[in-house]
Amino acid sequence: MLIGILAGLGTCALWGLTFVAPRAVEPFTAWDLTVARYGIFGAACLLLMLDERFRPTGISASRIAVGLLLGGCGYVGYFVCAAYAVTLAGTVIPPLVIGLMPVLTALVANHRERAMEWRDIALPLTMICLGLLVANLQTITSSAPPARHNVWLGTLLAIAALFIWIAYGLANAKIMRRPDAPESLRWTGLQGIGAAFGSAMLLPLTDFHAPGEAFLPFAIWAVVMGLAGSWLATWLWVIASRRLPLALSAQLIIAETVFGLGYGFFQDGRWPTTSEAIGCSLQMIGVALGIRAMNRSSAAKQTGKPQNAIA
Repeated sequence: MLIGILAGLGTCALWGLTFVAPRAVEPFTAWDLTVARYGIFGAACLLLMLDERFRPTGISASRIAVGLLLGGCGYVGYFVCAAYAVTLAGTVIPPLVIGLMPVLTALVANHRERAMEWRDIALPLTMICLGLLVANLQTITSSAPPARHNVWLGTLLAIAALFIWIAYGLANAKIMRRPDAPESLRWTGLQGIGAAFGSAMLLPLTDFHAPGEAFLPFAIWAVVMGLAGSWLATWLWVIASRRLPLALSAQLIIAETVFGLGYGFFQDGRWPTTSEAIGCSLQMIGVALGIRAMNRSSAAKQTGKPQNAIA
């Protein structure tokens, strides 16, 4: 479990770079970075497959198709829905909707797996929701609402992004927790190729025209996001999915937001506001309580004692 938790937190630290990378590559657009990032992700996976240890051998055709689909829809589909949701509905509603993802995923996963008692998962998830609300309190109270029809469409896209990721998390965890689960490096490679194919569909939205001096920072960030933020992060998440119940790993995802905020504060050269600091603290307390509840649940199952008897 410790390896799974560390792998999950490592994934979140790398995924959190997504919050600062688009600003760091300006005047290149987020679409430019997405195509370059996932193109590098897929190219790296193909190059690694020159070594037979990385080839998807021994994996059925149907499961290969699932891996490719998870990479294409789970990464690119999610990004497209989330990006357009923010464009149409503003910066308040979409983050709040998508921010419910760790909570809803944990609820659905626990309903399927019953990894923890509901009374044990209630407090961690409540803390995460409260922290999410407090962290966004200043944005909620100060932002002007966009046009009404844009709010509805943007909210629907945010909900679509939310359910795309939940479906990705459930499908990925289900496969990786099977006795015949594919090897993690091979499964990562399939998702990388799927993400590359999905990102190719975004090429009409890209421009790639920018001053020459801006190309080097863009290239560096594209490589970092393709290799670390995508390949390494996916591999670590596959490890976490194999070792942890989804009800717990879903709660760890909130650390992505915390890491992303921390990177953003560093990029802006400022300290968090009071509401941001309190909100992040509440979210991390919720995650810590979730880990504690899972440890108690695991210990209770191993000893056969009721959970309230575990110190």
